[in-house]
Amino acid sequence: MAINLQKGQRENIDAPKFTIGLGWDTNTSSTGSAFDLDASLFILGDNKKIISDEHFIFYNNLVSPDGAVEHTGDNLTGDGDGDDEQVKIDLSKIDAKVQEICVVVTIHEAESRRQNFGQVRNSFIRIFDAASNQEILKYELEEDFSIETAVEFGRIYKREGKWKFEAVGVGMKGGLQDYLNKYQ
Repeated sequence: MAINLQKGQRENIDAPKFTIGLGWDTNTSSTGSAFDLDASLFILGDNKKIISDEHFIFYNNLVSPDGAVEHTGDNLTGDGDGDDEQVKIDLSKIDAKVQEICVVVTIHEAESRRQNFGQVRNSFIRIFDAASNQEILKYELEEDFSIETAVEFGRIYKREGKWKFEAVGVGMKGGLQDYLNKYQ
């Protein structure tokens, strides 16, 4: 049975291969533009910085150099139930330099489209075992991010040789470039 996490809560990840599922629904936009939310991952070393440009995983760079992190592709609409975007993780392949993987969702062209996470609902991140498809944990973002255009949903990090997940749920008024600036 899956563990439902609260903001700030941490949980061990015991499965060596798992999938991160990210989902959301958007309100009807009065801006006249469709929403396009994008999942991105920042693969960090022990200095909390991206190991290399190739360790920034997003819709234009789907696989990490070691093959351990694979984004399955960009969902341009978010329509339908369940996961809107997924990322496959294989910890048996992960580079020894990797200490943390930050999972961020941004609204594409949020400023020009006049959109923010206050117009997004039912946002979640979940992790499920790749072998059994059994959900391990889930974190539903319940906060109202009325001005934020990017949210760090969670992070996977290594502590004392074990991998853990932390439910972060912290928003930022800014976009993907702001997160790149933070982690480069």
